[in-house]
Amino acid sequence: MTRRVCIIDTDPGTDDALAIWLALAAPQLDVRLVTVAGGNVGIDHTLRNARAIIGLARQPVPVVAGAQGPLLGAFRSETQVHGADGLAGVALPEGPPAAPGIAADAIRDLLRAEPRVTLIGIGPATNLALALATEPALIGHVEEIVLMTGAWSEGNITASAEFNAWSDPESLAMLLECGRPVTLATLELTGQALVTPDRIAALRAAGGGACLDAAARILAAVPPSRRFGHRGHPLHDPCAIAWLIDPTLFTHRDVHVHVECGGIARGRTVVDRWARGGAAANARLLDTLDADGFFALLTGRLASLA
Repeated sequence: MTRRVCIIDTDPGTDDALAIWLALAAPQLDVRLVTVAGGNVGIDHTLRNARAIIGLARQPVPVVAGAQGPLLGAFRSETQVHGADGLAGVALPEGPPAAPGIAADAIRDLLRAEPRVTLIGIGPATNLALALATEPALIGHVEEIVLMTGAWSEGNITASAEFNAWSDPESLAMLLECGRPVTLATLELTGQALVTPDRIAALRAAGGGACLDAAARILAAVPPSRRFGHRGHPLHDPCAIAWLIDPTLFTHRDVHVHVECGGIARGRTVVDRWARGGAAANARLLDTLDADGFFALLTGRLASLA
């Protein structure tokens, strides 16, 4: 089996933690680098969290700090879901030190060294956009860009915008127009991955090591979502990883996506699901998810970690 060489760009974040562990546990993926931005919480927290997440998995993947905020506009965190520390108050052991350097430089270095790299963005897109914008010749080394971002109906940070897209819409727009395949896991898709008490119980019952135990504690600490009638909360970022591990869990369609970068609709992703506008498709939209299969994959993989 040929393993995909991957970079994960992240802002941990409760769901980011599970996404990173899922990627590290997947034999299909070769995670070479984790880059970090400010997002769910400030970069001091997200960098510490990323280091702890990698450390708990006992895998020697370098973690590199990047952008503290968006290309334009002000930084704003989202502590209502993720807590002030980003991990909903779940304490993890201190991880290894961050690798030296800056995220955009580290991304470019790996792209120079590898002919085919998959970029996985599960936070604001700033680091990825900076890396590609400052050395466009490397875009040809990008195999696929997989992003948890956007929404085609309603948002979760404003009435119309999803948090990652709203945090840096200019960077997201750059990625969508870079000419490489882009796959989007939007809120409509991730809402199908609903974490319920029964699914947390099944995760705990699987046994396993410290990562699975921490994952169960994190999921239990996230408050249930009002959008879902308090039945549970959506597990966003692992959906992007699951696409790369088992695409048979998903249906998808090719769409054109425009990102609003100003005004009251800043961060809105206008997704033409039915090709009404006639513009060429610039993204693959993940449409439906086999939720039971997804949680079985997540549980089985996390149980295999340390």
